[in-house]
Amino acid sequence: MFQNADAIIVGAGAGLSSSAGYDFGGERLQKYFGDFVEKYGMKDMYTGCFADFETNEERWAYWSRWAWINRYEPIPKDTHKKLLKLLEGKDYFVLTTNIDHAFQRAGFSKEHLCYTQGDFGLFQCSKPCHTDTYDNYATLQKMVREEKNMSVPTELIPHCPRCGREMDFNLFWDDTFIRDKGWHIAHKRYTDYIEQHKNGKVLYLELGVGFNSPGVIKIPFWNMAAENPDAVFASVNLTLPCYPEILEHRSIVIQDDIDHVIENLI
Repeated sequence: MFQNADAIIVGAGAGLSSSAGYDFGGERLQKYFGDFVEKYGMKDMYTGCFADFETNEERWAYWSRWAWINRYEPIPKDTHKKLLKLLEGKDYFVLTTNIDHAFQRAGFSKEHLCYTQGDFGLFQCSKPCHTDTYDNYATLQKMVREEKNMSVPTELIPHCPRCGREMDFNLFWDDTFIRDKGWHIAHKRYTDYIEQHKNGKVLYLELGVGFNSPGVIKIPFWNMAAENPDAVFASVNLTLPCYPEILEHRSIVIQDDIDHVIENLI
């Protein structure tokens, strides 16, 4: 399908980041958050975000450390670079729910990407008074450097430059999520690409997509593949690769580590 496809539409979920080394539990959790684990009994980095922190300064210490490690420090493995090599010379687009910015950090052009659920590298007003987002590299770097006893200095907690409310990460947690100008540009690129490739030999390639938000990638990919008789749906997933009955004869499902599968395809 990679050799013959007119277009390859990649849908990337959390499983891809996990395959690239972003393990949110186990040794990595203990390495970076051993102090928080000891205090709160966290089982993984994600659920740790919702711990009942004693202070706001402690909450920001956890969140800033989480964002810095998973957004700005080097990606543990070169999985995304392998995927870029695999797609080299192909007509493709990537839709992802991941918030680690790993595609662009691995060399993907933003013209081929749509980050639909936000980016840990951006702040927004927590009670959106406007639709701008703000790069948070310098703020997080300072928080991580100056954190002491699981707390950041109060003066480092960011506030909205317009209304003065506390800032938050630009993530799709709830209806306060801001879709800024960049989000709308990327989303239009994606919808335009989909419109241009309704027909022909299209490969809908799902990488590590689960059922937390199936309405973003999984179900739309199934529907689009079903409507195009020349399309093929593929799912690579370590835990639950699946396909709908209507695509039984036009599906490829591989239950294996994504990094391993990509490496074998290069």
